[in-house]
Amino acid sequence: MTGPLIRAVCCASVLLVALGVGPRAQGEPRLPNASVPTTEHPPALFSEPARLASRTLLIALASAGERLVAVGDRGHILLSDDKGHTWTQAESVPTQALLTGVCFADTRRGIAVGHDEVILTTADAGRTWNRAHYAPEAQQPLLDVWCGQGGRAIAVGAYSAYFSTEDGGATWEEGKFEAQPVRVPVGEAKGTRASHASVATSSSALLPEARRGAADKAAATQGVASAGAAAAGAEPADNIGGGFHLNRIVASSPSRLYIAAEAGHLYRSGYGGVDWVELPSPYEGSFFGVLPLAGDALLAYGLRGNLLRSEDAGLTWQRIPTGTVAMLDGAATIGNEGAHDAVAVVGLSGILLVSHDGGKSFALKQQTDRKGLSGVLAVGAGTLVTVGEGGVKLIALTATPTAARAATAVADGPPKESR
Repeated sequence: MTGPLIRAVCCASVLLVALGVGPRAQGEPRLPNASVPTTEHPPALFSEPARLASRTLLIALASAGERLVAVGDRGHILLSDDKGHTWTQAESVPTQALLTGVCFADTRRGIAVGHDEVILTTADAGRTWNRAHYAPEAQQPLLDVWCGQGGRAIAVGAYSAYFSTEDGGATWEEGKFEAQPVRVPVGEAKGTRASHASVATSSSALLPEARRGAADKAAATQGVASAGAAAAGAEPADNIGGGFHLNRIVASSPSRLYIAAEAGHLYRSGYGGVDWVELPSPYEGSFFGVLPLAGDALLAYGLRGNLLRSEDAGLTWQRIPTGTVAMLDGAATIGNEGAHDAVAVVGLSGILLVSHDGGKSFALKQQTDRKGLSGVLAVGAGTLVTVGEGGVKLIALTATPTAARAATAVADGPPKESR
């Protein structure tokens, strides 16, 4: 979906479409991966100065050292050097497309992605940007980007768009992200999925076998029985082979990455994004993010208030009550409290969930303005910087865990996304 259509719908749908693009209609053909243009880019339309840019739709947030960088509608990129209290626009941004993801490899080098399949790079902590890739004719928005070590980065998006770079974003190669036919491990509980996915790339990019995580080794050697796929509620064969929207990519270490995707799909890589394993998932609706925690623990969150927690790098999951059916689309650790991470999760309708026990339980602190939130970072003790429908918002966590209304289960079993 394009920017004009997004701006024509209500604010809640704006965030849903901007972050997840929306489920694909049954039978709708998937767009083939377009080649990456290297020359003759169309002239860029630069993002225009806007006095109230910090109060307009912002989608993603990242840190470049002490600096905060937010991206959003009309190519707006905003910078803050005082923990989110004041913001200035970047001086030169060669796009007016909706920007949906941003990351930094260090305090100066960063990448932003968005609609029109645009990829921007910066080498001065976000003050100025260059356009490295642009393909509006492909009609597959990019939705998130991960910045790794040694110049490596990966951008993901609609219809399994998957781009990688080894030179800090100067050049990009499009890979074919595709899942093999679903294969269910022997003894797998009915209703879960497990398969393997890979990204076409040169063998020289492979990381050493020693860098594979223990969970990835276990998944790779585990016996599987493809005959059980139908009994386990497997996806139809014509849905296999890629095409699901890849909504978020995050890292728990330099080599272990996670992708949250459409239609209940979750992926993990132990090779820094060269190959992928599809994780079992007890939910068929879309996921909009994964948050790695201490050790092998992680959270996955998405539509209708669904929040799942894993202790084993995504092999098994436990549903966490949230007290809401609003879409959850951003999360961050907000400090360490003893042996546990404190965690914040944000979503539409001003939803803020706070955990003080490593994501095992949450308190619901819905914001009174009910404006959707899509990104969050912790700055200082007890203060969150969030972005979303109303732009930037600072939230002070002044209440104790027992002072806020505890989240309670709102449904008997996982609600299903209409697809």
